[in-house]
Amino acid sequence: MIPRERVLAAIGHRTPDRVPVNYLGTPETDAKLRQLFDLPAPTDARPGDVVENDWDLQTCLGTDLRTLRLHYCGPAIPQFDDERVQNYWGVIKRPVRNETGLFMESCHLPWAAFETLDDVARYPWPDPAWFDYAALPGQCAACGDHAVVYGWPGNMDLINGTAFARGFELTILGLATDDPVTLACMERRFEFHWEQSRRALEACGGRVDLLWIGDDFGTQRGLLLSPAKWRKLFAGKLRAMADLAHAHGARLMLHCCGGTRRIWGDLIDAGVDIYDTVQPEAAGMNPRDLFREFGARLALHGTVSTQKTLPFGTAEDVAREVRDRLDFGAGGGLVIAPSHNIQTDTPLENVLALYRTAGSLPD
Repeated sequence: MIPRERVLAAIGHRTPDRVPVNYLGTPETDAKLRQLFDLPAPTDARPGDVVENDWDLQTCLGTDLRTLRLHYCGPAIPQFDDERVQNYWGVIKRPVRNETGLFMESCHLPWAAFETLDDVARYPWPDPAWFDYAALPGQCAACGDHAVVYGWPGNMDLINGTAFARGFELTILGLATDDPVTLACMERRFEFHWEQSRRALEACGGRVDLLWIGDDFGTQRGLLLSPAKWRKLFAGKLRAMADLAHAHGARLMLHCCGGTRRIWGDLIDAGVDIYDTVQPEAAGMNPRDLFREFGARLALHGTVSTQKTLPFGTAEDVAREVRDRLDFGAGGGLVIAPSHNIQTDTPLENVLALYRTAGSLPD
């Protein structure tokens, strides 16, 4: 099978020649792998670019999917002399370093001052027209025999995306109280990403295999909000994204962190085809149990622990975990990948063990 056939078989719950694989990593992990494979450093993304293009690294690992990159071409975004970065939503982030890596965290919350719906209406919201959709067909062609993905975890991302601009406390309180201002911000974000995705899918003319969206509905211990509240606020929007994907011949892949098992039936009813990332340590998220209960209706993407096994296990521990996933996913329904971006404290031998055991990287 060529990679695209392999992915489509797996997410269609048919038996592939082997379980397809994908890669997700932090920039620090990417850099280590690039050095290992003697790859050049990637060209710096321009402010506003939304999807990383790491196809050369993916090729070295033998992965089966390629993610398109949508370039920003809208009004100039303010630049700073320090390390701060502003995005097209007006959010400013700064780097925060810990003992293992660097993460960009909000330091200016432009939506936090919103008190009325008029405040929301007056805000200079981004326009989906500010992106270069005409470049996407060429990227699709360059993907060759690989499965094509459009999107990223921040595509939709109503809770996190709103929190980055409004603050997590106001956002969570707004969800709890059905605050009209918070919900209006989420509606604006949804409308933008739905239209942006529509334009991208239309430009690609049916070549996109997976529309990738995200929203974190869970925590390590369980759902962030009750199933009833989730259905009220999010089920319809998820259905709209699924309908959009299916109308263009694509499957919908939802990135979602945390323990969300209680709404997996609802996700299926809403039209989700693939669940990413499947964090094994979160409550109720044992991959084998999930596959047993839902695997005939919902494909899994991820499942290999970035919280414990990859960073803290041995290469044999990683291989053992991968073999467990291959055991239940060999007949279809699984794309094996890290359960989130591989963090910089993960030994390279463990990363290589994942892909060697999965069969995409030669010994």
